[in-house]
Amino acid sequence: MKRVAIQGGLGAYHEIAAREYFSDENVEIVPCSTFRDIFAEAEKDPQLVGVMAIENTIAGSLLKNHDLLKMHNLQIAGEHKLRITHSLAALPGQTLADIREVMSHPMALMQCEDFLDTLPGIKVVEHDDTALAARDIQEKTLAGTAAICSSFAAEMYGLEILASGIETNKRNFTRFFILAREEMLHEIQKDNNINKSSLVFVLPHAEGSLSQVLSVLSFYGINLTRIQSLPIIGREWEYQFYIDLTFNDYNRYRQSIDAIMPLISGLKVLGEYREEKHKKNEEENK
Repeated sequence: MKRVAIQGGLGAYHEIAAREYFSDENVEIVPCSTFRDIFAEAEKDPQLVGVMAIENTIAGSLLKNHDLLKMHNLQIAGEHKLRITHSLAALPGQTLADIREVMSHPMALMQCEDFLDTLPGIKVVEHDDTALAARDIQEKTLAGTAAICSSFAAEMYGLEILASGIETNKRNFTRFFILAREEMLHEIQKDNNINKSSLVFVLPHAEGSLSQVLSVLSFYGINLTRIQSLPIIGREWEYQFYIDLTFNDYNRYRQSIDAIMPLISGLKVLGEYREEKHKKNEEENK
């Protein structure tokens, strides 16, 4: 049994990502109220694995989660890209005509604005979590209230789906990191070929400092797939850079890291893992 800590309640999209990633294993979900709690739980149990969202194709990067990776010792062991599909769910026997209130996480509500506009007079209520909104409807027997959640959560809490695929943008994906202690990496990664890494470093406040680093990486055949800058608190106008790299030759990648060392400071390798491609399906192309 693999214990996996997630942010959110049972039935959350984090749980879906965890179960898909570890689809060939028995999984016990450990719900956490916050992302920070994932790291706290891992401190108590060295065998615990974490699943944490890092970016969404619509909402962008989760900036605070970048800092959590830097501050703690969990390594990125893998990634999972999940297609986010929202459903409107309510107590059995309810119809759309019965619904007077819709509640969900603010991000889910934002992603379904076009659908909500088709429901005049509906009160929209923000909730801490999509799955916990569904749970509240079940536990409190909230007639006239619907949750925007996953179909997985709706089934878990015995709700009926009144409408599915209600997100405005059908190309809505969230990228999750699989996190683990260093001693757990081999068990999780097994024999998958590592071809991606995530780094954080600081650049000097000097003209052309970033372009120099990028030129060196290019010389070694390293592909930069994402870059995120965050201010360094207490150091005005100085930034740390979080980058994702892909490569075909691990040795060349390690050589490139050695080559940029004189140009940067505070380097931390957050993880080396296997890149996951989007799964092609009909829904993605709608």
